[in-house]
Amino acid sequence: MNESKHWDQVYERRAPDQVSWYRPHLERSLALIEHVKLPTDAAIIDVGGGTSTLVDDLLDRGYSLLTVLDISSKAITTARERLGVRADAVSWLTADVTRVELPLHQFDFWHDRAVFHFLRDENSRSRYIAAARHALKPGGHIVVATFGPEGPERCSGLEVMRYSAEGIHAQFGRAFRKLASFTELHQTPGGAEQEFVYCFCKMAE
Repeated sequence: MNESKHWDQVYERRAPDQVSWYRPHLERSLALIEHVKLPTDAAIIDVGGGTSTLVDDLLDRGYSLLTVLDISSKAITTARERLGVRADAVSWLTADVTRVELPLHQFDFWHDRAVFHFLRDENSRSRYIAAARHALKPGGHIVVATFGPEGPERCSGLEVMRYSAEGIHAQFGRAFRKLASFTELHQTPGGAEQEFVYCFCKMAE
């Protein structure tokens, strides 16, 4: 089974608020975006956005250049249906971030909560980082959140990588300056706790 079919099945089997990574609102991510004080016409991409409500909350705050990328067409369809007419204000990309061709220096802010830790082979990670470097504007910001050292070893039937903030930053290298990092204990809809680590960086000018 290819990856897109795998994730389509995940979203077909579970309601958006029943996947383990679900949060009603991504408070940490929203706080980081607000911390940067981006203008409302800043270009923001949510990588692996799936059915996340981040796009809803950003629309509520007046942001007008939003892109949601996910490998699952089912997730994208569900998110679009939830937003209704507001979905037309968002750019939707059904694609694998490690293989998609994104525009050069298109985005002011790159957001990823729970995609990077699924990239277990070095080539996939290298392609992901190359995509971020290509698509972010010089001086743009990026937040990547993965399972922490005490987080799960598997998610949705797949093995994952676990990182410290320093481990995430080491993957991205000197082109990205680490500004801050955070650890979050996420409670799943089933009541379990998962350790997430956030690494917040700025790309070189």
